[in-house]
This record gives sequence, structure tokens and C-alpha cells, in this order.
Amino acid sequence: MEQLENEIKLVIIQSLNLDRVTPSSIDAAAPLFVEGLGLDSIDALELAMEIRKRYGVRMRADEAGNREIFSSVRSLAAYVSLHRQNQAG
Repeated sequence: MEQLENEIKLVIIQSLNLDRVTPSSIDAAAPLFVEGLGLDSIDALELAMEIRKRYGVRMRADEAGNREIFSSVRSLAAYVSLHRQNQAG
């Protein structure tokens, strides 16, 4: 899971053009929105599109758990991991 968390950190940095952020500076358990990285709803849409493109994991805009899924790198990695397994099976 740690490898996937690091991959997702890179996805966040690259897809959102966070030039002054490094993967090691992102705490996997820290919030992504408001405090933490300070991402907003537009960032969430861009990140969701990139996750879909790279991992084949789709998230619906009206999905009730989106707030939890995007709460941290760790929760996003867990969601991606779970849904990649479901796609393979």
C-alpha cells in the first residue's frame, strides 16, 4: 500500500502542477482539502480524472463517499486498491 500511496502523491503533484511540493512533504494521513494541501473542488475533479486515466478507477460525482475517499492520500490509495482488485476479479 505504501508504494501506491507514493504513486498517488506523484499523481497529485503532477496532475495539479504543485511545483513546490515533493512526495516526501505530503503526509499520507493528512487532509487533502482546506487544511493540509489546501485543494479545492476543481482540484478534486482533475484528480479524479487522472485517477481514472491511470488506474481505471471511476468515481461518480454524486457518490456519497467521495468526501471520505478524497480525505487523504491513504484513503484514496485504499479506494484505488480495492477497486483495482474488483476490476481484476
